[in-house]
Amino acid sequence: MSQSQPETQKNQQPVRRRRTVRTARPQVDLGVLEGLAGFYLRQAQDASFRAFARLSGQHGLKPGRFAALMIIRRNPGISQVALARAIARDKSTVTPLVQEFLEQDLVIRNQSKVDRRSFTLTLTPAGEAVLGELERHATTHDRKIDAIIGKQKTEFIRLLRKIGDHLR
Repeated sequence: MSQSQPETQKNQQPVRRRRTVRTARPQVDLGVLEGLAGFYLRQAQDASFRAFARLSGQHGLKPGRFAALMIIRRNPGISQVALARAIARDKSTVTPLVQEFLEQDLVIRNQSKVDRRSFTLTLTPAGEAVLGELERHATTHDRKIDAIIGKQKTEFIRLLRKIGDHLR
């Protein structure tokens, strides 16, 4: 009998054999991680971020870039400190991000009229264009997440917010 033809039983119906599919990833003992919500929260965030970066075609996209640009758009003249709080980042991580935005001409930084020690941020037309493109990709990406979460999206977001609010 040929390798490509399935075996047949007495009633001449083909016998389907199950194939064992081996994955490239070996089984790993997760230990206590198996039951930790935070572990899976981080795994989901990483997977979501990588999928968004692939979708946007910006493989060098850094976490928080889209959020930071959106916050600056919605709050023109926002201080770097307020931006850091809004995206739940330390000031020390926001400074290089803002520097990158400045180098790419995505934002304008002006000295604050209220506090001369701080600076305010506003999007440039180039920043608006980049954000518009990222926003289109974010909408598509969110539809994919919606397909996974389904009707529980409102509850899911409520729980994520609750975690964020209580663990700050």
